[in-house]
Amino acid sequence: MSLPNPKVRCPTCGKVGDWFAGPFGPFCSRRCKLIDLGKWLGEEHVISEPLRPEHLEELSGVPRSNAEPRAGDDGAARPS
Repeated sequence: MSLPNPKVRCPTCGKVGDWFAGPFGPFCSRRCKLIDLGKWLGEEHVISEPLRPEHLEELSGVPRSNAEPRAGDDGAARPS
């Protein structure tokens, strides 16, 4: 059984909709997708630092979203 796509805000214009169902998800339109791309290419959006192992440790306790489980993921805790 597949879950319905959640209503999300377009990262560019803020309109709410089922954008993941369309070809531009999470954006509402091709225009908004290209505006966002332009911001990355113009370096308005940047990744401030590389991901380090400590970042993953901080996120290890965060519950997963309602996404479907990955193959081989039975939800059981794994020893560190």
